[in-house]
Amino acid sequence: MKLPIVLHPDPRLKKSCASVPDINDQLRELADNMLETMYDAPGIGLAAPQVGVLSRLIVMDCETGEDATPNPMVMFNPEIISVSDDLNVYEEGCLSLPDQFADVTRPEAVKVSWLDRDGNPREAEFDGLWATCLQHEIDHLNGTLFIDHLKPLKRQMITRKMVKMKRELARA
Repeated sequence: MKLPIVLHPDPRLKKSCASVPDINDQLRELADNMLETMYDAPGIGLAAPQVGVLSRLIVMDCETGEDATPNPMVMFNPEIISVSDDLNVYEEGCLSLPDQFADVTRPEAVKVSWLDRDGNPREAEFDGLWATCLQHEIDHLNGTLFIDHLKPLKRQMITRKMVKMKRELARA
């Protein structure tokens, strides 16, 4: 089931999320619905607060392109264990800020721990787009948006555009 995506500015997007104490069928269903929502949008990552749920859950799939084989990932309580010294710049966007993009500098590689959909502890290293996406989505769980990494003027410009867009959507 597709879920409605929360749009910035919204106070839920600025809140830190609670850890998931145990994984149950309801949370697995939420993860499946988040994947469906992410693919439909289309996007490469989605965090629970973006669908109004303040729990530490993210989904992602950075396999892009026409012939790419989907590689959906579900992560409960993801945590960055270490980051590389090397940095990468990607033009980031966000499903909660449609049509808004900006270059963000982040570590090029990260090591992450999480619980999979069966509650098993997992740990892996990610680089490139996967690392950027992971950091972006984990930021959401901590109440941080990609625009929070920008200079104040650029952040204010994007926020003003979003306020205007939300006003226009409310009138429609």
